[in-house]
Amino acid sequence: MKRDLVLFLLLAAIWQLWSGHAETLILVFGLLSCLIVTLMARRMDRTDGSFVDWMLAARSLLYVPWLLLEIVKSNLQVAGVILNPRLAIRPRLVRVKGSQKTELGQVIYANSITLTPGTITLDVRDGEFLVHALTEEAAAGVESGNMDRRVTALEGRR
Repeated sequence: MKRDLVLFLLLAAIWQLWSGHAETLILVFGLLSCLIVTLMARRMDRTDGSFVDWMLAARSLLYVPWLLLEIVKSNLQVAGVILNPRLAIRPRLVRVKGSQKTELGQVIYANSITLTPGTITLDVRDGEFLVHALTEEAAAGVESGNMDRRVTALEGRR
């Protein structure tokens, strides 16, 4: 029950922070949605006895700003490709091996690739990621392994 309350309060605080609304009706709907998510999580047994890795949360404070910067840089590169009259699009499929040891680490890596404009993770099998890259530069960025190393460090296993 205590975990349910913590989850509800955390969801409500995040919702309020991101929405910025103070109107009564909107607040009621926001709190109701947080309550529904909390009840769904309880029914799925995701909050009972689950382990929260607080160190992962702490390490993410370093990873998220780096990822946001990479997203901005990739946005600018993709915009440059689109605005270029010669359209330097050279799509490729790239297979890269991830060094993550947990499913959560693999999910974070795959989602980080997909969040970065110009790349999409198509498949993950046995620690190997199939990535579609819009340009050769985007493919080289994935193949460099920089993001892989950072996600592995985020995961806590070097």
